[in-house]
Amino acid sequence: MATAKKRSRRRLSPPALAVVGLALCAGVVAFAYRESIGGYSTIGAAYGARIGCTCRYVSGLPLRECRAAIDVEDGPGMLFLSEDEDNQSVTARVPMLAGQTAYYREGWGCVLEPWDD
Repeated sequence: MATAKKRSRRRLSPPALAVVGLALCAGVVAFAYRESIGGYSTIGAAYGARIGCTCRYVSGLPLRECRAAIDVEDGPGMLFLSEDEDNQSVTARVPMLAGQTAYYREGWGCVLEPWDD
């Protein structure tokens, strides 16, 4: 006579359950404040692009040194800069949230690309 094996349910340990709970809470908070987070990310990226472009193409410093000009008190920690020397532009990105580009224009300085509202 064959006996059926009982399947044991795997339960999460208390530390794993706490991590899942914290991740769920963080997701709810991020969803609730998504417009604010997106807005601040766009503004931070625009600021980084404009200052990075000015530092690079007006001051003539290498882009890696321009990062220090952007790091202000409690500055943008997740801001990444890249440059396009052919177009004389600097793009600042906040991963998965925002990206802005500033172009150097003779006589105008660095100008942000138009925003989509």
